[in-house]
Amino acid sequence: MDLTVVVPAYNEAESLPELAEWVDRVCTSSLIDYEVIIIDDGSSDGTWEVLKRLSAGNNRIRSVRFRRNYGKAAALQTGFEASTGDVVITMDADLQDSPDEIPELVRMVRGEGFHIVSGWKKKRYDPFIKRTTSKLYNYTARKFSGIRLHDFNCGLKAYDGEVVRSIEVYGEMHRYIPMLAREAGFRNIGEKVVQHQARKYGVTKYGLDRFMKGYLDLLTISFITRFGKSPMHFFGTLGSLMFLTGFIMAAYLGIRKLVFINQGLRAPLITDSPYFYIALAVMIIGSFLFLTGFLAELVNRRSSDRNRYLVRERLNM
Repeated sequence: MDLTVVVPAYNEAESLPELAEWVDRVCTSSLIDYEVIIIDDGSSDGTWEVLKRLSAGNNRIRSVRFRRNYGKAAALQTGFEASTGDVVITMDADLQDSPDEIPELVRMVRGEGFHIVSGWKKKRYDPFIKRTTSKLYNYTARKFSGIRLHDFNCGLKAYDGEVVRSIEVYGEMHRYIPMLAREAGFRNIGEKVVQHQARKYGVTKYGLDRFMKGYLDLLTISFITRFGKSPMHFFGTLGSLMFLTGFIMAAYLGIRKLVFINQGLRAPLITDSPYFYIALAVMIIGSFLFLTGFLAELVNRRSSDRNRYLVRERLNM
């Protein structure tokens, strides 16, 4: 199989027939042997009924239906696990990503050896607020990750099949698949300017809350990629430094009292100094951080099970 197209769909019943026909037209004219995996992410409209009709008698379209809305990352991970293509392309179901980009994306992965080719919606048909927050978010992501991409959140991306079958996408980490892939050793990451289209059906599923979620996820993935395998390196180091700082402060107060006593002077009570309570708090926090690192190491060693998502129904799977 040359290509797998993975499409997460949430309440996109109107756009799916047109998207399926468009993908088929492009791939057939380009002589690309393909399959489409569409994940119904707990839709409440007629998305699954549409997928039943599309899948009937067409084994190129394979569908999965979640029992509830798990989110885009869960849908992508399920699609990645089921994919068989040498190249895997992800795109949104709302027709804002153009299937006309597929042949060139496939060529860049297979012909130029890119592990990932990320789309860049240079000209966007989005509200001003969304465009502005997206620019700020992408700037921060570039600085944190060191990956020079203009549009981390673009749904249109192409992957070498080995990449998607070597990483795990969970939570809200779909925005940072390039970071996960680089951590797994896939470092040849490219970018292509892609056409962005105005939404034709329905309304956007994202609000301003994803701006805050994006930053929190960025902090999470930055921590995981640096310390995920050895959390003790972070918590243990920070906890040890804090405990040592508090111990030095407490030791200073104790030594000062001994000096006063040795000189026959009236020694102030250690508990009268605010530094005693600061030192005590710092040592306690340091101890908790050290224990957190120790427990995280134990959990990290024992937890090897992958996230599982409850699938309600499958078609052609």
